[in-house]
Amino acid sequence: MQPREQTTGAGHKHPPAVRRYVLKGQAVEAPALAGGLHIVATPIGNLRDTTLRALEVLAAADVIACEDTRVTRKLVDHYGIETPLTPYHDHNAAEARPKLIARLAGGAAIALVSDAGTPLVSDPGFKLVRAAHEAGHTVTTVPGASAALAALAVAGLPTDRFFFEGFLPVKPGQRQSRIAELARIPATLLLFETGPRLAAALADLAAGLGTRDAAVCRELTKLHEEVRRGDLAALAAHYESAGEPRGEIVLVIAPPPAEGAEVADLDALLRDALARVSVKEAVAEIAAVTGRPRREVYQRALTLAKDSGSQKGRNHA
Repeated sequence: MQPREQTTGAGHKHPPAVRRYVLKGQAVEAPALAGGLHIVATPIGNLRDTTLRALEVLAAADVIACEDTRVTRKLVDHYGIETPLTPYHDHNAAEARPKLIARLAGGAAIALVSDAGTPLVSDPGFKLVRAAHEAGHTVTTVPGASAALAALAVAGLPTDRFFFEGFLPVKPGQRQSRIAELARIPATLLLFETGPRLAAALADLAAGLGTRDAAVCRELTKLHEEVRRGDLAALAAHYESAGEPRGEIVLVIAPPPAEGAEVADLDALLRDALARVSVKEAVAEIAAVTGRPRREVYQRALTLAKDSGSQKGRNHA
């Protein structure tokens, strides 16, 4: 790989400046970097959770495109990296993206980072990556930290199949509707949440998903890291009484039970409800609690009511 040459205003070429980063007090020269878009994962909290390759790419790039230059500045300053930063986020993407593509066309090496973790996972960047591909530029990835995968690893819940949802809707009605859709996904669920909304979100999840084990993973990799496990209702009660938690939060929620267990649970809930209220009211209540389709719950309620009537008839015979 040949280092990219720099050109002065007079058109004279000279060797590129040596790029370095600092590791444990020692200056390290970064290898030359080929032109293209380099997607670089950054630490989710602990600045030591970076990779040597990430440091090399960030140091050798011509520019680092980042969500918030103030956040990325903490990382590059920590490692003595002097690469210029340029903002690239949802609010300026339409204007900034063509300029970055033009720089790629000129042979530049651009590093794309998010504020924390792996870019494009609940962060901007997808359209830039797509535009770079469509323009024929090289796109490479420098993998590393991910809050979602870190939470999945420590939660103690099934990992063979998982579904990343990101943030739930803010408005309660929209949130509850989305939870009802998530209830039918046969996988461990991964969600992001904020401290102010955590208790309300957990309460809606408990109502919409039923009794499921879950983990609230907060401030992962940081000094006050916390992983609190329990069922959704218990977690909702804890955070309702404990007050608003601080920091970045990932929710990990166990998958729904097997189909046979689901039917048994549904029957138990319906029998309890039918002993208290009418069929119509029982169906509305249990459909809301389980997130199952109202028609399915209604048909099951009719079957149980019919079976109950037949049993009473036999008892009186």
